[in-house]
Formats: sequence, C-alpha cells, structure tokens
Amino acid sequence: MHTDLPSYLNADDLGPWGNYLAQVDRVAPHMGELNKWLETLKRPKRILVVDVPVHLDNGTVAHYEGYRVQHNLSRGPGKGGVRFHPDVTLSEVMALSAWMSVKNAAVNLPFGGAKGGIRLDPKQHSVGELERITRRYTSELSGFIGPNKDIPAPDVNTDARIMAWMMDTYSMNQGGTVTGVVTGKPVELGGSCGRQEATGRGVFISTRETCKRLGLELKGLRVAVQGFGNVGGTAAQLLADAGARIVAVQDHGGAVYSASGLDLALLQAQHRAHGSIADTPNTEPLGRDAFWQVPCDVLIPAALEGQITADNAAQITARVVVEGANGPTTTQADDILQAQGVTIVPDVLANAGGVIVSYFEWVQDFSSFFWTEAEINARLEHIMLGALDAIWRLAQDKRVSLRTATFIIACQRILTARDMRGLYP
Repeated sequence: MHTDLPSYLNADDLGPWGNYLAQVDRVAPHMGELNKWLETLKRPKRILVVDVPVHLDNGTVAHYEGYRVQHNLSRGPGKGGVRFHPDVTLSEVMALSAWMSVKNAAVNLPFGGAKGGIRLDPKQHSVGELERITRRYTSELSGFIGPNKDIPAPDVNTDARIMAWMMDTYSMNQGGTVTGVVTGKPVELGGSCGRQEATGRGVFISTRETCKRLGLELKGLRVAVQGFGNVGGTAAQLLADAGARIVAVQDHGGAVYSASGLDLALLQAQHRAHGSIADTPNTEPLGRDAFWQVPCDVLIPAALEGQITADNAAQITARVVVEGANGPTTTQADDILQAQGVTIVPDVLANAGGVIVSYFEWVQDFSSFFWTEAEINARLEHIMLGALDAIWRLAQDKRVSLRTATFIIACQRILTARDMRGLYP
C-alpha cells in the first residue's frame, strides 16, 4: 500500500511503476536496519520532461515529449537506455530506470539506474528527421548527462547510429570529443566489440546455467522466443548453436511455429526482407494468444514489458521463463507461474549482459585501450556466472524466488551505499 505517492503519479493507475513498487515491497522483510532507507527506492532522484521540437521534411514543426529519469545514483553515475516508441510514458521510464538501479547493483557494476525515451513512432520519420529529433533531445539533456553523471545507451528502436548522434551533439556542446557520454556506439567511435550481441548472449548464459542447475539438457530443448531483434534473435541463435530447438518465435508482425525446430536463417531472411518473421515459408502461423500455449521447455519474452499477465500466465507450458525484456511479467502473472512451479530468471539478472558490456565500453573509453571480442565475452561470462551463482544460492537458502533473491542482493547494495554516504547537507 503506497499512501504517500509523489504528486505527479496517479494512485489509481501506477502502470509499470506500480509493478516495480510491488517488487520492492516483497524484499522489505529482508532489509533489516536498511529498511529506514527503503523509501529511497520508491522515489526517483531526478525526473526531466522535455519538449523536443523539430523541423519535419515537409517544412512543418512537430513537438514530441521526451524523458530522462535518474532513479538512484548512490553507487555511481546513472546508466540506462533511451527508447523511441509511441507508447512511452513517464510511469514506464520511471520503472525502467528503477530496474536499471537493481540490475546494475545485482551484477555489482559501479552504476546507478537511469532511463530515457521519446514518445514517437520512428517508423513514421525519415533518417534526417530522426537525427534532428535525437540531437535536439540530447541538447535538452546536456546538463543532465555526462560520463560521470548519466550515460545513455540504445534501447527499443534506438541503435549505434542514434548513439553516435547523441555523442556528437554532446561533444559539440562541450567543445571536445567525449566518447564516454554514451555506450552502444559504433566501434569506430569508441564502441566496444561484442556490445550488440551482449544482451542476447547474457540471456543465453542465464538459460544455459539455469537449465544445468535444473538438470535440463540444452540438446533438443524446446524454446519459444518472443521478440526477434537484438536480444531474442541473438539468444535464439546461440541456443540453436548449442543444440536447442527454437519451436516458436513471435514479433510485432505475428508468430510462427515448427515442432521440429525453426530454420533461423530462413526467419532472419524473412525479417530482413519484410520487417517481420510473419509468413516465413515452411512454418505454421500462430495466433497472438496461441503463442503462449506452445508446448516448450523454455520461454524467453524478449520484447516489451507487461507481456505475461494474469490472462495468459496459466496457459504457459514452459518449465523455465528467462526474461530477455525489461518487466515482461506482471506481479500477478509472476505469482501464477511460481504456483505452477515455473523457474523465472528475472530481467534484472537475465538481460544484464548489455549493461555489463556497456560498462566495459565506458572503461575502455576512459583509458582509450580496447579489448578483443574474445576478452569481452570471457569477462561478460565471468560476471554473469558470479552473479547467477550468488543469487541462486541466496534463493535456495531463503526459499525465495530468483527475482526476490536478486532484489535482496541489489537493494542491500544500493541501500548500504545510501547509508554509508549519509545525507547532504
């Protein structure tokens, strides 16, 4: 129950932020003396809402609403992506920034949590319009971000090119090149090898290690994946390479199924040609609701938040759910899946590979010394394995879910930093 909510929130409809608050409440009994600081986790440190005016190609001026939320900076500068999507809301960006705080602390990176977004549909804009929108948004954030303040990265509908524009705009305003202001940049501009595949690789590692602990062989394992972009596509390919069968894939355009396993090369070709895997030859089409009922061993939701709900959770047949997306499972759905005996590897652990390699990129930019992709992947695996092992042991010791165990470790780290720093003035 949250009786003292910030005035800018609607108590009747908290959206994704309400989901996050419910997750925090579940770890309160485990915080001990740190409970006095728990309210810190329920209030973002800073929220910036900006108007983003831009000249469109047709000569008119359009205005878009942009956000940047810094949830917590106790452990270091803010870190989190920027998304371009027509459904972006303040509640969503707040929740995503908070999950970044938890994620960074869970894998013990020296970052706080932040997130940004612009409410627009990038598919409705030319490359020139997107560049002008990005640069104006970055300019509005110029006093808010920086390599020691807050470091944006790619997210939904943003990529290395968007990051290059953000870095260039910030650098021009600073009077010199500042590569470390963003991560996920092109390698030619100080980006890191392995960054593009990092989130999907982390999902693969999480899936592999969880199945190993549950006694499930990867060879022949039936996997269903929602989302076929950077995260879902990479995870699917790595799992297929390890012998798993990708039996179903869903993206924004539709879903396809094959009991014997989908041909990922065919799916990738269809996606490149048509922007979706829908109607891929030699596959069985699936309805949007039918996707959740597909017989499988592992389900990987790697699209947007709020996809697994109380309406479809009971239909899921998977023994393991590995959250490639941020916040894909509502609190009610989480309870239903737990009651069914499903092991859920939470987003704040499973998809941490992206921010781990973003951390590597940030470190490399400061030193101007860059590592090979093999070194990047080895370091990523080392951190993921250490975090997963600690979380798994805590979950076993306390008889709690992996999500609760992840939040316990992360929130203890964040609140310990808050306690040690004290309040100023």
